[in-house]
Amino acid sequence: MAATVLVENLTVSQCLFDFIEYEALPGTDISSSHFWQAFSSIINDLGPENKNLLLKRDTLQASIDDYHRGNKPLDFSHYKNFLSEINYLVPQVEDFHINTTNVDNELALMAGPQLVVPIMNARFALNAVNARWGSLYDALYGSDVISDEDGAQPNKAYNPVRGKKVIAFAKDYLDQALPLVSGSHEQAVGYHLTEQQLMVSLADGQQSPLKTPSAFIGFTGSINNPEALMFSNNGLHLNLQFNDNSAIGQEDAAGLSDIMLESALTTIMDCEDSVAAVDGEDKVVAYRNWLGLMTGKLSATLNKNGKTITRTMNSDFSVQTLNGDTVTLKGRSLMFIRNVGHLMTNNAIIDSQGNEIPEGILDAMITSLVAIHDLKGNGQYSNSSEGSIYIVKPKMHGPEEVAFANTLFSRVETALSLPQNTIKMGIMDEERRTSVNLKNCIFAAKDRVAFINTGFLDRTGDEIHTSMMAGAMARKADIKLTPWIGAYEDNNVDVGLACGFSKKAQIGKGMWPIPDQMSNMLATKINHVEAGANTAWVPSPTAATLHAIHYHRVNVFDLQKKLAKRLPANIDDILTIPLAENTNWTDAEISQELDNNCQGILGYVVRWIDHGVGCSKVPDINNVGLMEDRATLRISSQHIANWLCHNICTTEQVLTSLKKMASIVDKQNAKDASYQAMSDDFSNNIAFKAASALIFEGVTQANGYTEPLLHQYRLAKKRQLS
Repeated sequence: MAATVLVENLTVSQCLFDFIEYEALPGTDISSSHFWQAFSSIINDLGPENKNLLLKRDTLQASIDDYHRGNKPLDFSHYKNFLSEINYLVPQVEDFHINTTNVDNELALMAGPQLVVPIMNARFALNAVNARWGSLYDALYGSDVISDEDGAQPNKAYNPVRGKKVIAFAKDYLDQALPLVSGSHEQAVGYHLTEQQLMVSLADGQQSPLKTPSAFIGFTGSINNPEALMFSNNGLHLNLQFNDNSAIGQEDAAGLSDIMLESALTTIMDCEDSVAAVDGEDKVVAYRNWLGLMTGKLSATLNKNGKTITRTMNSDFSVQTLNGDTVTLKGRSLMFIRNVGHLMTNNAIIDSQGNEIPEGILDAMITSLVAIHDLKGNGQYSNSSEGSIYIVKPKMHGPEEVAFANTLFSRVETALSLPQNTIKMGIMDEERRTSVNLKNCIFAAKDRVAFINTGFLDRTGDEIHTSMMAGAMARKADIKLTPWIGAYEDNNVDVGLACGFSKKAQIGKGMWPIPDQMSNMLATKINHVEAGANTAWVPSPTAATLHAIHYHRVNVFDLQKKLAKRLPANIDDILTIPLAENTNWTDAEISQELDNNCQGILGYVVRWIDHGVGCSKVPDINNVGLMEDRATLRISSQHIANWLCHNICTTEQVLTSLKKMASIVDKQNAKDASYQAMSDDFSNNIAFKAASALIFEGVTQANGYTEPLLHQYRLAKKRQLS
């Protein structure tokens, strides 16, 4: 039993209490007694309301389940009227624009990639926050964007054949982002500064200025011998670096040695889907890393190429303009913190009635307390230049739950003596009831909303669970082809623009899930930019640098003006259930679908349960590494649960698939000395039992969420390990 402290009728884990007392509170001008009194009051007042909102979810789901059981085949018009009658669909509010103020430029006036990273891993967090700038040469050289053909394979030593391909690609990119009046960057033999402008000397003896001279921002070094030249295109910066002594610079006629792109403008430090935090001990790891990020003191020691290095946060840097002024540019990504949703509780604090408190209330209070260090300038660096705290709030079901989060943040602001609406809310549009009532959801937080984002993975999981009793769902790959998902993605942008988000707040799109397929990402993820989103999620700093190219090609804010005039997405399409048109699948097709789902479930769950890893690159059935988190787990487990519910498959078939795939997952992890094979003892292996429960108990899980069972089995594993 973990040690606890009793304070203000709350039983607090000793480790959490000590963190707050001796690390988080000092420097905030908030006394311990005030903090705990205010926190206890918030828990007592809002805890019951949180519980009632969850009960309403259950009531709505039960009504929908009963409706589908008694209404087959589905009459869409009747179904839609039913959803209005039970208040699942609510009357839409009148037109309005959000009133959010003090939003940083990275959200409001810039368009670029966004990273999401598990905050419990300090090294990953530092990699992400430092990914504000990335080397285009490195991103190209180390990824499959550059083909291996014609002797261009990446080797341990520098391969000049591959290097030439990288440089050719990069200079073609420069011609698009920074076109010259005449000639090409490929022909450049020198970049020269005069007192008026930048001139580029070409191999044929000509000199050419930029087509847009104002794109040049400034330089480092001397005006006669610049070390770097800074430019801006579509609001994003890029930095040409020159070094005649480097291997690449020596080979380049102009001495160009690298191109640094402003890449991850924003990063979501995640306390939710990508972490496995099940108790006070885990929560302190997350909160302590957040404190390190807010004070600039976070560091991580790692071994790289046989050397021990310590990674810290990048500093800002400055360039000089031609008129002698100094322009300072941020060296770090602007950070959000993603709290958990309304569902889960955590034993880090027990209330006066002996109940675990809602984890969302816990996160809101403590992550905001920690962020005060940034607002007060207690650290070496600044996160928000506008004095704001950015919290992403996930998995909310409809406007009442957004209103509750708004009230919670308001109470936290009062408790921490912050001006109202200091806390900015990011609304994840990832649950069906939020999608179909998105305008009302935004209205419920209209004074603090700074972000909406489509989370299509969780959204698919909720789509399956909400309509669990309607019939058998299409095969997982075919669900993506049904009408609701395109309408859902369009609707998010349409509603955001109609509510005044353009140049005031962020509209985002979801994750690229295959981190090793950067060529594929570069070819397809421009769709997220062309959809009108001014950010989209990427799985790595390399992906952020490559995705940044898309924002140089498309001026998102100009595009948003055009999209604001289009016919909005149809709510009826969003409500179209992705049922299978026919279920005459062969046994082989059913087995293939089960194997694919079971593979993803087991590969992810075994790391979650046994190692506390909340986000993994998990090899799929074809050994393609996919980014897996609780959202992908929700889809796979709910999909099998649906097929079981409608007799597409049997319990025996699912168990057979689970055991077969467990053996494959064991082989994929065989090189990990700490890995415990599931196939050695199926009946007693906690991870295997957790994966099985997610499927066989999937119908009864609240909204199909995986967290309750994952937490239950992870806690069991921790007890076993202790």
